[in-house]
Amino acid sequence: MTRLLRFAFVVVLLAVPAIALSAEIQGKVKTVDTGDRVVTLEDGTRISIPDGIALDSLKEGAEVTVSYEELDGKNQATNIEMK
Repeated sequence: MTRLLRFAFVVVLLAVPAIALSAEIQGKVKTVDTGDRVVTLEDGTRISIPDGIALDSLKEGAEVTVSYEELDGKNQATNIEMK
């Protein structure tokens, strides 16, 4: 029984880093890099924008709320709302 519990504990510990951490941030757009599909907010936060989200409405100075997940060390947007 102890071996089974230890094994289950190790599996959980190994799975935790694979889980994407989601967050939300509000701020003003500083730059939009359409080539790399990256938006930088005034606080320096860089957010990668996937192909499913349009960049044409994002302009420098726009107030936004961005929901994102941290994947492979990068902030990947899941939703962007303009204010």
